[in-house]
Amino acid sequence: MFFVGRLLIIDGHAYAYRAFYAIRVLRSPEGRPTNAIYGFIKMYEKLVSQIQPELAAVVWDGGLSAERMALAPDSKAQRPEMPDDLSVQIDQIMEWLQAVGVLSLCREGVEADDYIATLARSAERSGESVVIASADKDFMQLVSPLIGLYNPSGKIADIWTADQVRGKTGVEPGQIVDWLSLMGDAVDNIPGVPGVGPKTAAELLGKFGTLKNVYERLAEVRPEGLRERLAAAADLVRRNVEMVRLRDDLPVDFALADGRGKPANVDKLRSLYGGWGFRGLLAALEGENPERQQMLV
Repeated sequence: MFFVGRLLIIDGHAYAYRAFYAIRVLRSPEGRPTNAIYGFIKMYEKLVSQIQPELAAVVWDGGLSAERMALAPDSKAQRPEMPDDLSVQIDQIMEWLQAVGVLSLCREGVEADDYIATLARSAERSGESVVIASADKDFMQLVSPLIGLYNPSGKIADIWTADQVRGKTGVEPGQIVDWLSLMGDAVDNIPGVPGVGPKTAAELLGKFGTLKNVYERLAEVRPEGLRERLAAAADLVRRNVEMVRLRDDLPVDFALADGRGKPANVDKLRSLYGGWGFRGLLAALEGENPERQQMLV
């Protein structure tokens, strides 16, 4: 059960991609693409309405992790480049976030997943509840009594707790890293143990508890073919653990509370909406009392 006062952390690039593909064609009066901007704004407003956080932060990718790339240079190699029409809208989305007074965070050389994990654990240690808005399954490893997941791809707008993680995977949040390491991740080009899928990985962890125990008690694994495949993939699986485990100990050089209740810049929003041709959002803005122009109160 999450208490009032939760922190909402949004996976910025993931939401920008969703917005871009949800609205295929939308352009400003000058012909510049604005579909991702408009979609992101509407998705953000809906998300805040549903979660009702006290504070929100949007975190962006600052590049691939040097440590992970050293371990597996081919990881994520198959992912396509960001479409040009989306790339040119990212800075404008960040500009909108600044105008509405929402924290927009990015650190060079730091993957958004690690930054999000660090923020979530930092807030958790302070006794604050956290909701991470992302469809990335890696975040299931962070779920705790104070950290939940909101999956925008889900059919039901629920905040996932350990119960939902168990129902989806068959393992506890604390076993997710081991579970993913056994299976691998085709999306990130991380191979797993041949023939080991979600069910087999969950069964192994259900019996042995941890990946460490699986390998220490390998002689107990049945059938023989599975035991042999696990033995052959031992180095790969150990590498996968380092690939999958999120960094949650990065230095935090600001206070999240600094963004709490920050007022919106109405003049800036008026200029942005006018330039983008967002007449509906502009009309709604003009209809509000400027003193009440805050996204989070």
